[in-house]
Formats: sequence, C-alpha cells, structure tokens
Amino acid sequence: MSKILLLQGNQAVVEGAIAAGVKFFGGYPITPSTDVAESLAEQLPRVGGKFIQMEDEIASMGAIIGAALTGKKVMTATSGPGFSLKQELIGYACMAEIPLVIVNVQRVGPSTGQPTSPSQGDVMQARWGTHGDHWLIALTPASVSECFELTLRAYALSEKYRVPVILLMDEIIGHMREKIELPENYDEIPKVERKLPTCPPEEFKAYATDESLVPAMPPFGSGYRWHVTGLVHDETGFPKGTPAATLSATNRQHDKLYNNLDDIVEVENYAMEDAEYAIVAYGGAARAAYEAVDLARAGGMKVGLVRPITIWPFAEKQIKALASKVKHIMVHELNYGQYVLEVERVVKGAVPVTLFAKYDNDPATPDAILAEMKKAFK
Repeated sequence: MSKILLLQGNQAVVEGAIAAGVKFFGGYPITPSTDVAESLAEQLPRVGGKFIQMEDEIASMGAIIGAALTGKKVMTATSGPGFSLKQELIGYACMAEIPLVIVNVQRVGPSTGQPTSPSQGDVMQARWGTHGDHWLIALTPASVSECFELTLRAYALSEKYRVPVILLMDEIIGHMREKIELPENYDEIPKVERKLPTCPPEEFKAYATDESLVPAMPPFGSGYRWHVTGLVHDETGFPKGTPAATLSATNRQHDKLYNNLDDIVEVENYAMEDAEYAIVAYGGAARAAYEAVDLARAGGMKVGLVRPITIWPFAEKQIKALASKVKHIMVHELNYGQYVLEVERVVKGAVPVTLFAKYDNDPATPDAILAEMKKAFK
C-alpha cells in the first residue's frame, strides 16, 4: 500500500526522518530550512519522539550529540550562518564517531546573504568546514522524492559507519513541490541500526573494532561504560597523545569510509551511453541540466549528464572514468566554482574542464545551460 502526496522537499525530508526512526530533533529556526523543524515539532510527539528548539545552532548540535549517545537516531536542520556555527561540534562528532544527520538547505551567502535565494555555496564547507583531518558523508538530492529516499540513506550510512552525514540540499529542492509516492506503513521499511557490543560489559572497549573498522556503540545507560572525548584516543576511549595513537585513529576513521566507497558513493548517469561531452551538475542545478541535455540531443549534440548524488566522499573513480570517455566536461553549479575544483584535480588535464557558475540568486534556465554547452563543446 502507498500514499500519494504533494510535498515540498523539506517536508519529504521530515517524512524520511520519521520513516528512518528518528526520535529526537534539536534545532534553531533559519530560512530556508525552518519547515523541517516546524514539521518535526508536529510529527515527532506522535511517534514517541522529542523536539526541542535550542537557544542557538551550537547548542542544537550539542543536544543531538547527547541524544545520539543514548541510542536515538537524531537530526538537526539549518542553513548558511547556522551551518557555520555547527562546525566545531561536527568535528567533535567526527572524532567521537557519533552517528547523526545534519540537514543544510543552502542559501546565498556569505553572512546573511540572500536568505530566500538558492545557492550551492556550502559544498566545500560541508567537507572541510571543521578543522583537522576528518571524514564524513554528504548527500545531495535533486527531487522531492529523492529528499525522502536520501534521508533514509543518510541514516543507513550514518548508523552503519558511525559517522555524521550531511544532507546537502539547496533552496530550490527544499521549497519546490512535487508529487511523491510514499509507503503507507513506514514500519515495513528496512532500517539499518548501529552495531551493538557482543562482549560482556566488563570486557568492553569503546573503540575496539573488527574488520569493519567501525566500533560497536552501546547506548548510555545500557550497562556499558565508555568515555567520549574530542581528544585523540585509543580503543579504550581515553585520551592518548602519542604519535602512534594519532596515526592509528586517523587512519582507521579514514579507512572505514574509503575502503567502502562502492557502498557509499552514488552517481547517476543520464544519456551517457554514447555521449561525447558531459555536464556535471548536482542538486537544484541538475534540474535544468536534464532538459538542457535533451535540447542538446535534439540539436544533434551528443551530451550526457553525470549527477553526483554522494557529494562527499568525492566520486573520484567515476570522474576518472568519465574523463577517459568524453572529449570535454562542463561543471554547472550555483556558486563561484567549488565542486569543479575536485573535478579538475581528478581529471588532471586529460580533457578540458569548463565551469558554468551561476551565483546571482537565480538558477540557470535550460536554454542558458545549452548556450554555455554550445560555447564550450565546439
């Protein structure tokens, strides 16, 4: 059984959170993500969950970290300045390996910028916003239905790998309305739960791992004692400042993700079977790129679209393969040029890489993208 609804992207995220089993939201209102908080304030009490509006975005991160440690699936949502404020505690969650999901509905910046206008200016901040070497996952939807699907996937990845996951949306996707078909009964949706210890409490070491490199995570209050810190620590969870401990912790946190890129990284190929040229676009920018590809095809130009769904880790293998197939790559994004830097790094000059950047509050039209492709793919 299913139900058909007309939802905004932000509302579909809320449905995905409820379906994933989220039981706690801590946040602070900010345009254009506030719909997420408002809807969860209404829906969480109906499923035995808790909603709290904290005094600011920093406290919101602290609240969801605490709730995650008790075994709950948690969420916060923000945009622009709020995402900046969350960065220190995102780093803490990375170091302590705390599973949680952060929704960032991007808007024009920096500072207050244009709060109601679309942007993709937080791409690099999502990866490098907190300090130090750290690893996390970021996903970006391009439709309302994908907002639901990727919210489920965000929790599956977060719980499986004990890592923060950022749902990197933009104002276009957050506020657009589309028909969406959802399951009638969310209880029937398969869910990924975090790994629990199998040893007795007296033998438990908080960061001891098996071949998965992901430590078991018992809820606070379940009889297992463990220490949580943002300091470098050994498998006991207690700080250890030796070079060997730092090397071990850094490598393991990297390898638990990068040994599993085939599971984590998702990319969509559209009209790429015989493509001689490719446009790379994601999120709201990809919406117009689909039609631009169709227009180019109708005019005899063999163009395809490569749409990264997983923004971080970067789709290095897929972009390398793309560079070996096509004559020219154009990256289209709603910023001054961020994701294009990674594309250029991986392509290493094998084919030309052109940027079509749009950062004037308005998304590009299909005709505008087509015009840029005609100039680039001569």
